[in-house]
Amino acid sequence: MTIATQLELLDLRHFSARQLRPLLESEARLWEERLRWNYQSSTELLLQYLDSRILPGFVALDRGKITGYAFCVYEGHKAVVGDAYALAGDREQTMQVTEILLRRLIDLLLNSPNIGRIESQLLLYEAGSIDRSFLDAGFHPHPRLFMEYNLPSRSSLPQSPLPGDVEIIPWSSLYYQVAAELIHAAYTGHIDSRINDQYCSLHGSLRFLHNIVRFPGCGVFEAEQSWLLRDRTTSRLIGMILCSRVAPDVAHITQLCVSPSHRGRGLGQALLAHATQSLALSGTSAISLTVTEANRPAVTLYEDAGFRIRHRFDAMVLERESEWYGE
Repeated sequence: MTIATQLELLDLRHFSARQLRPLLESEARLWEERLRWNYQSSTELLLQYLDSRILPGFVALDRGKITGYAFCVYEGHKAVVGDAYALAGDREQTMQVTEILLRRLIDLLLNSPNIGRIESQLLLYEAGSIDRSFLDAGFHPHPRLFMEYNLPSRSSLPQSPLPGDVEIIPWSSLYYQVAAELIHAAYTGHIDSRINDQYCSLHGSLRFLHNIVRFPGCGVFEAEQSWLLRDRTTSRLIGMILCSRVAPDVAHITQLCVSPSHRGRGLGQALLAHATQSLALSGTSAISLTVTEANRPAVTLYEDAGFRIRHRFDAMVLERESEWYGE
């Protein structure tokens, strides 16, 4: 393809938000089209970061015209591929530019000192469509599912009563610390802890929770549509479902977990049913979520509740030996 020889890659920090806004707004339209996700708040936040000139990454130019960008975020010994997006003529050219950007970004990360782990979840891309850049660099793929539930009439909503020793209460920031402790306990040894290492420590789980509640990357957090399960006898937190708003009539479940000691009691199903009923009363017409394909109990839970697969994408992880990054 001729575009490969015409393409120029420059440091992302040389570009202003004003220059990149048209590209980011086209990406936001794609989020809405493919995933029913209003990405505008995330776009505006990213534009602020771009104007601060702190994000490492690259911009692709084809004969002086901006056709794509990619960036990453450093978190200690870990780096996260934040995004990669291109708009260059037809689909084949667009995917080619995206792959070139990803290869350059991955090369940057592989040669960054003290980086022992790299994670990526590029939700917009169909599984397998951009995997070559990652696989060639030694990444391990974890297919994930974007699932969606179009809410039926209220009379058809699922019912799932709670056991007598369990109560459901609204989300409160007073439970921030114990909620993070629950997340950490729920994902110990879980396949998702291989995809997102924040689950592997309490500090990381606190950061994960903070990102959900404070930042719009997974939608705007809705405290009034998020719920906690508490043991009536001990007052201990044993489950939670957290929801955000990704469009005026679309909600997204950002977290659903149950304490390992209380699994097998139908609590996940009860949380899901309660949240679904509450969201329906609020005027929500659809609910989405993401789940790891290999997590069959969770996939089955969602399918039984009426969720259907809308999209399949890849999580990519590279874990390097400690000598590679100086420990």
